[in-house]
Amino acid sequence: MFMAHSATISDAWKKREVLVADSKKILEVRNLWKAFGSNRVLNGFDLLVENGESVVVLGKSGSGKSVLIKCIIGLMKPDAGEINVLGQDVPSLSSEALDELRVQVGFLFQSNALYDSMTVRENLEFPLRRHWFKKTEAEVEALVQEALYNVGLSHTINMMPAELSGGMRKRVALARTLILKPQIILYDEPTTGLDPVTSREISNLMVQVQEKYNTSSVIISHDMQCVSITANRVVLLIDGVCYANDTFENLSRSPDLKIKEFFD
Repeated sequence: MFMAHSATISDAWKKREVLVADSKKILEVRNLWKAFGSNRVLNGFDLLVENGESVVVLGKSGSGKSVLIKCIIGLMKPDAGEINVLGQDVPSLSSEALDELRVQVGFLFQSNALYDSMTVRENLEFPLRRHWFKKTEAEVEALVQEALYNVGLSHTINMMPAELSGGMRKRVALARTLILKPQIILYDEPTTGLDPVTSREISNLMVQVQEKYNTSSVIISHDMQCVSITANRVVLLIDGVCYANDTFENLSRSPDLKIKEFFD
């Protein structure tokens, strides 16, 4: 369950939606190349994510999934190719412009990346204070309370990360991502290390977030339960290219042996 927004919070989200109101494309990757010495990881990879769409990038360990997501967010420079996020050419952006773009792009780290020395409240306040938002203390408190309510963890606000279970830490990390009202969320192995029940809960929560806020998502995962729950489309990253691009159901019925091994 999600709590109802106040007018202030709803208005803040609507202002961000204006940035992509005239375009269905949220993210476009074209002919992306990346190598580390003689190890070619991405060999002309293509990806398109439209407004409100959730796309899972599925591939084996070491196939380049994490490299792809780091290139998208500007943490790594590609050797060649285009990356367009919310109408901006990521590889050409300055550090300052990248910081501004990252306000609109949520990133859920595989490790959660919570600050152990901060309470849950302080972890959620951190991105609001770090970026250019000018909020009153009351507005910051409202955003923190809303974000925690949305992930079902209002009671943890004064707890430390060490006091939380793995699933709770993942929820807090998602709440911290949502607090900036991103247009697109990048999930890096969001269910790694979680038991099947908690993994399903987190996957369903990701779907709720997408439906509630019409966010777009790129999900890096090899958890087939998570993939089946969250994906509007699945892109198979094999040999550095987009080997297949279709719904989970269609790919699961494919006779192609390279595709079948993911679904067997």
